[in-house]
Formats: sequence, C-alpha cells, structure tokens
Amino acid sequence: MLRHLAFVLLLCAAGCAPKFERPNLAVTGIEMRGGNLLQQKFLVKFQVQNPNQRALPVNGLHAELSVAGERIASGVSNQSFVVPPMGQKDFDITITANVALALLKLSSQPGDSIDYQVTGAADLDLPFMHDLPFHQTGSLSLKQFH
Repeated sequence: MLRHLAFVLLLCAAGCAPKFERPNLAVTGIEMRGGNLLQQKFLVKFQVQNPNQRALPVNGLHAELSVAGERIASGVSNQSFVVPPMGQKDFDITITANVALALLKLSSQPGDSIDYQVTGAADLDLPFMHDLPFHQTGSLSLKQFH
C-alpha cells in the first residue's frame, strides 16, 4: 500500500510540474572595437528571450566567431544576470580575434561583406538545464574594416 501511495504521489508531482520551454538566444550584432597588430576585439551583442513563467538565471557565456569555417575569435564572460519571466534581456561579450588569420580570411572573401558564424553556450543556473547552446550565421560589412 505504501508503494502505491508513493507511486501516485510521484505521478502527481510529475504531472503537476510546470512545463519549461527552451529559451531563445540570438546574436543581435557584432561590432569591431579596436585592437592592435596582433589582436582585434569584437563586441558581440546577444538577446535572451525567456518564454517561461519563471525567471532564467544565467551565470555566464562562452562564444566563438568563425569565418569561412575557421575559428578566428573566442571569448568568455562570467557576467551573471537574470532574464525575467516572459521577458528578455540584452547583454554583450567582448571576444578577441587573431588578426593575421582574420585578414587572411577577409582577403579571400569576394564582395563587400563576409559571412560568419557565432557558436557557444550560455551557462544556466537551473537544475534541469545547465547549457543553452546557440549557433547563428550572418554577414558582416567589410566597409568597417577599411
């Protein structure tokens, strides 16, 4: 009898648990922020949208920037923030690029823009989901490099 009661309570708890929808993480912009002959810094802007009824605590983020399939930049942030329930939060991270590799890739790209991809993950402070991976592609104007 005790087993049956425990089983019924477990089923009720599982059925009563609130549904969690995966948050959306998107790159909203990339800006060159200076540097020197060996390194270039980019500010990558993100937006997290939380479609859930509970807050989404984020502990940090790591990201990589690739051009023509080659990783040219990476960065990490331990900036913590909370995305409100049914809300969104903008944040950014500075990543450092290998300019020699970036220039080589830029010189091989025809036209006025270069295709890129940003990948990485946000570190969530949730018991059932620790990483929120992201992958986004886009195009960056080469005019800002002249």
